[in-house]
Amino acid sequence: MYGALDISTSGMIVQRTRMAAISANIANAGTTLDAQANPSAFKRRVVHIAPGDPNAQSAAGRGFGVHVREIEAVQNAVRLDYQPSNPYADADGYVKVPDINIATEQINALLAGRAYEANVAAAETTKTMMQGALQLLA
Repeated sequence: MYGALDISTSGMIVQRTRMAAISANIANAGTTLDAQANPSAFKRRVVHIAPGDPNAQSAAGRGFGVHVREIEAVQNAVRLDYQPSNPYADADGYVKVPDINIATEQINALLAGRAYEANVAAAETTKTMMQGALQLLA
């Protein structure tokens, strides 16, 4: 029974991580400078998920749930935007800006939120089942 709670918990952790990456993408959709004020467009973040939980204590537990395999900064997620008055524009008047589609990010956020809610519901159901089993034993 505890494995079922671990599965739901791992799902919630992954979805929370996805939501953080999506939030960063939306917040930095117009960021064209790095931390040192050099021209460098923000790179869109993508969370890659893998099956299993490598941090599980038992060998059997490592086969359950999911984990974040990698948070990738997509290197080619940059587009050129014509802004001839921008001081960071190239000789042709183009500035490199993040290629982030806000509508796509909002849909991804909605999906991550729904997946998180589904994992919460599964955890609550598991807890209810565990309580019922303990009442039968008492």
